[in-house]
Amino acid sequence: MEPGRVVIVGAGPAGMALAYLLARRGVGVTVLETHHDFSRVFRGEGLQRSGIDAFRQMGLGEQFDRVPHVEVRTIEIYFGGRLRVRADPAGLGRGQARLVSQPALLQMLADEAGKHHSFLLEFGVTMRDFLHENGRVVGVRASAADGPREYRADLVVGADGRHAATRKHSGFTELSAPQDYDLLWLKVPFPDEYPDRATAQIEMATNRVALAFPSADGQLQVGFMIAKGGFTTLRARGTDGWTEDLIGRLPANLAAHLRTHREAVARAALLNVVCGRLTEWTTPGLLLIGDAAHPMSPVGGQGVNIALRDALVAANRLCPVLLAGGDPSAVVVAARKVQDERWPEIVAVQQMQQDQARMLFNPDRWSNRLVHRLLPLLMRTGLIQWLHRKQYQQMSDGVVPVRLVV
Repeated sequence: MEPGRVVIVGAGPAGMALAYLLARRGVGVTVLETHHDFSRVFRGEGLQRSGIDAFRQMGLGEQFDRVPHVEVRTIEIYFGGRLRVRADPAGLGRGQARLVSQPALLQMLADEAGKHHSFLLEFGVTMRDFLHENGRVVGVRASAADGPREYRADLVVGADGRHAATRKHSGFTELSAPQDYDLLWLKVPFPDEYPDRATAQIEMATNRVALAFPSADGQLQVGFMIAKGGFTTLRARGTDGWTEDLIGRLPANLAAHLRTHREAVARAALLNVVCGRLTEWTTPGLLLIGDAAHPMSPVGGQGVNIALRDALVAANRLCPVLLAGGDPSAVVVAARKVQDERWPEIVAVQQMQQDQARMLFNPDRWSNRLVHRLLPLLMRTGLIQWLHRKQYQQMSDGVVPVRLVV
């Protein structure tokens, strides 16, 4: 019996991990990616223990360890430019985070999947709409440099990220959680005065949070949390004014380095922070996973990790029915079970992200201002770690067990 055929829209972590897992079992899988290669800017490059464990479970631990990366072993927290707390991630209830090169990570997955004849990756192909027959999704319409194309499948998987075309064309209802902040991201050459390549720095204030950490490409990545929708007002002050407003609150050495590279600050990329989840991820012939189904906020670096865990669960549920020939009714049941299994963790993690975001960035709450004042004392005494240890551990290790069985 011929295995079922799958089309995956989006060659991000969720799509590529699932494609590898399907292909190695002999399921025919085609991945469509609108970009022409993996060489583009990614901001979600943080992997927690749960994400690292996913690669170990996939049997790709050695390949994953060879992907360019850095590991965060120290966190420094500043208030008003002064160092107030220095701790290792374990002391904050977290495992060591690994910051990976996502282009290299995706290329590794593509190389491993490409060892199986049932895998095909097509770059430069943009999904335009679904193909429907008898009330069921049976493929996608797409466009490429040579014109329109059609791809038919027993199952279409939408894994095309937070701005997913598959989500747009699905018509599924989304539950959105309002966000109070956006993020400005930039990279600069690694400064000589920075402590080392295993340290992350956080500058906290009641209405501004900044973070800096080494990136896998040898640079320093810097992010600024700003009020939601406030970038236009900020830029109205002129380049020197708004960049100095961001830089001036940082530790002196880092501020001086960013002034030297002010042009990079002026070119900072704005990330419109969203967080939410679809009430339905599936309809006959279609399943959405990763940020396509539940865009995660950047708090806690959860996006890639959650996407990988989605892929493991999807592989567990889909491989048996696809290898049995892809009976339409069996595929519908399997896809529903993916959502049912992943839903509790998505809800829990997004709630934790909301809680942490309110503590970090909500200048109008007097309780937050008080916490900011007391935070150094709370951390030195270990009280905040004790209060939030379970939450931090779940953000690192996952809320529920996820085990690959196929």
